[in-house]
Amino acid sequence: MWNVVLLRPEIPPNTGTIGRLCMATGARLHLVGPLGFSLDDRLLKRAGLDYWHRLQPSVWDNLASFQAQLPADARHWFLSTKGGSAPWQAELRAGDWFWFGSETRGLPESMLREAPGRVLRLPMRQGERSLNLAVCAGVVLYEAVRQDGGFASGA
Repeated sequence: MWNVVLLRPEIPPNTGTIGRLCMATGARLHLVGPLGFSLDDRLLKRAGLDYWHRLQPSVWDNLASFQAQLPADARHWFLSTKGGSAPWQAELRAGDWFWFGSETRGLPESMLREAPGRVLRLPMRQGERSLNLAVCAGVVLYEAVRQDGGFASGA
């Protein structure tokens, strides 16, 4: 099982869509606050459709409380426009943690500096704006599924 971490997400429909993605792939969703919306937001639930009530995301008030519970042997991947490799150039495996920052700020620079070789990016044409958060999560998570042998392997 994979883990998707949304650090300070701001847009409810993105989080709802990522929740649906997690249900479809068997991934766990971790929401690290402060959140830019309420978990009762109708747009969040609309995007999550009938998945949201079954998802049961882990919700953390802040980064420090979330990091305190992380397994010591966890493998973390950080997604950023400042990353080096594409997800398909990394060796992803079940149990990995995929970190995504807020829609307007991304992940903190300090976090990226502490993770050399673990910062991934989705390649895009020069001069284009970054992709939607939910699209990025979908690409990365399905690449992890592909590398793990697809759903036949028990994902």
